[in-house]
Amino acid sequence: MTTATPLLPPAEWRDFLALTKPRVMTLVVFTGLCGMLAAPVSVPVVIGFTAILCIALGAGAAGALNQWYEADLDALMRRTQKRPLPDGRMDRQSALHFGVGLGAFSVILMGFAVNLAAAAILTVSILFYVLVYTVWLKRRTPQNIVIGGAAGAFPPLIGWAAATGEVALLPLLLFMLVFLWTPPHFWALALFVKTDYANAGVPMLPVVAGEVVTRRQIGLYTIPMAIAAIAPWPLGLTGAIYGGVASVITVVFAALALRVATRRTMAEDAMKPEKRLFSYSILYLFVIFGALVVDRWLLA
Repeated sequence: MTTATPLLPPAEWRDFLALTKPRVMTLVVFTGLCGMLAAPVSVPVVIGFTAILCIALGAGAAGALNQWYEADLDALMRRTQKRPLPDGRMDRQSALHFGVGLGAFSVILMGFAVNLAAAAILTVSILFYVLVYTVWLKRRTPQNIVIGGAAGAFPPLIGWAAATGEVALLPLLLFMLVFLWTPPHFWALALFVKTDYANAGVPMLPVVAGEVVTRRQIGLYTIPMAIAAIAPWPLGLTGAIYGGVASVITVVFAALALRVATRRTMAEDAMKPEKRLFSYSILYLFVIFGALVVDRWLLA
């Protein structure tokens, strides 16, 4: 005799919103918007709004499919146990349908309303996050966040392509900036939540290689990240406003990363350097991309 699976109550709109990872989406949308505004062409308001909407929907779709696939892992980690799927507020099939539908709609709308180049890059970004990072890398290698970090680096490229229909050197440097920023940002977080990852069996770098190696890698990745951040200025792709802001805030980032890299253990102080680096890294991207737009519009 088999026991029937109990039916879950219908999910609320808040649960579907939570599937899209709105806090992560905020940074994705912002870098995509800045990539579009930094382009050397003016974008009609309706086209620009549609492009940003599609980036947001695509990011939300990737987040939903990530949570659909990782529901078992989320149930094992304290910081993710209250997400809709592990908390029992939604069934996995609803999350899958929602993610696939949202992703397909975002790509189709981008292709028809904006241009095919932006739609193609948006497609690659969604598939990369879901298939390469979530399905292939996340449970298999401590390099998951290094390679998978490319998924979060696509929005500036998408925004630029939405405006121009092509890709140029500046958005490629912005892609590299976010790509190289991701390991220090994420490993700083992983250092103070590594127990969560260990309990879930996720091979994050601090779990499989230890703190010392992780700290060293944070310091090493900060070097090429700093180069990518400042490079647009000496290459003549931006002006002094961006160059000055990027230089100052990157020095601060490097100082925080160095502090983390040279620590041997996690001290039990209230404001750990790891948490400072993680928090500052989010602010860092907002400021540096904001400076890019200000530089473009004041010096145009």
